[in-house]
Amino acid sequence: MNRKFIATVFAVALFFFILSFSIALPIYCRFFYYPHIEAYDLVEVSGFSRAQIVTAYNELLTYLTVPWIPYQSGEFTCSPDAMSHFDDCKNLFLLDTAVLILSAAVLVLLLVLRKKGKLAPFMLGKFHASFWAAVAVIVIPLVVGSLAAINFDKAFEIFHAVLFPGKDNWMFDWSTDQLLWILPQEFFRNCGILIGAGILIFSGTLIAVNLRRHFSKTEGKK
Repeated sequence: MNRKFIATVFAVALFFFILSFSIALPIYCRFFYYPHIEAYDLVEVSGFSRAQIVTAYNELLTYLTVPWIPYQSGEFTCSPDAMSHFDDCKNLFLLDTAVLILSAAVLVLLLVLRKKGKLAPFMLGKFHASFWAAVAVIVIPLVVGSLAAINFDKAFEIFHAVLFPGKDNWMFDWSTDQLLWILPQEFFRNCGILIGAGILIFSGTLIAVNLRRHFSKTEGKK
């Protein structure tokens, strides 16, 4: 089989693995949310206890990440539009999980075949395919982070317009959507920071390792 094609498949799978893994961090690491309760005085803002807030958040995340679980939000009320938005979010969360599992499976398969000597090294030009995957995916947090730093509110709107085209059900009503009281915009900003940090750390490490190997080989040839 063509070596360049296999290396490209590896790079693409790694790209989607890094991206989907980083997106999954704030989704599946529920403990990331809990400190926000005290940091943003959500008990005082919402009028609900910490236990009620934690229960509502956990039930919502269970609904968003488990296909067969119906909508749940503890004791918090939610409008039909907001529930429709959470349905849209659930589809995206499940899509990210599917991409994560599929890309991981492809990477494991290719790495096992490589270890058994059935595939050549995953090289694309002078660098390993992992270098190009890391370079490609690291652009995302740099661009998004730059836009958010300039105008976070506008970036927030663009983000929803891209992910939920033609819909405005993500524009919650404070008077009817009590979940909004415990999901401040700052929390979503911090989720974005966590996702960006995951991509930067993962990709930065791969780029650094590849550059070190490349220059070590170059020095060794002199």
